[in-house]
Amino acid sequence: MNNPKTLIERALSSKAFAGLDIDEIGDDHLYSGLETPLRADAFEQSDTEKKEQIAALFEQIMHVMGLDLTDDSLRGTPMRVAKMYIDEIFSGLNPANKPKVALFENKYEYGQMLVEKNITFYSNCEHHFVPIIGQAHVAYISSGKVIGLSKLNRIVQYYAKRPQVQERLTNQIGTDLQAILGTEDVAVIIDAKHLCVSSRGIKDDTSATVTSFYGGQFEQTEKLAELHRYIYG
Repeated sequence: MNNPKTLIERALSSKAFAGLDIDEIGDDHLYSGLETPLRADAFEQSDTEKKEQIAALFEQIMHVMGLDLTDDSLRGTPMRVAKMYIDEIFSGLNPANKPKVALFENKYEYGQMLVEKNITFYSNCEHHFVPIIGQAHVAYISSGKVIGLSKLNRIVQYYAKRPQVQERLTNQIGTDLQAILGTEDVAVIIDAKHLCVSSRGIKDDTSATVTSFYGGQFEQTEKLAELHRYIYG
């Protein structure tokens, strides 16, 4: 197993984070690129093996914190956490879980923007592993193909279900939809609350973070204003 200290020292020595310490990387909301950082061997273990290993490690964490793992309420917690990590809140790490998307001919000849707004999602901050709770608004203009409405929600959820930074999440959804739909005319707006801001650190419970991705026609002032009218009224 890799030495955690060695991994941290290696990250801090990279060009992206040169001169920063660990707390600065987390609190300043930095991230290293569009792709979620994954090792080359990330999927060599089966999900069952990962759950068993996570459960064992989380049991150690609970033990270090002084919790009594013989208590009926706590006994099953390590495996519950392991299952939650692999099967639920971080299931978007595994490409095998990416939603299957079918495109259809735009037989309605609908040439205006389609907006799917108020898509609720739950993600987790990759700096502190605490929740990000928000809504995504997704829009596109068909170039001849259309996608089922529920697939827009599923794509948002897929990228949300991994340790994330909101800026990366926004760009991942936008660029993937451009590739799937074969058009640059895609927009994504995310409005989210970060518990790493509200429950720790500065402890600001009223602020929210908004990020956006605009491509193609959505970079035009008129289209952008139209999109905002649909979303915000």
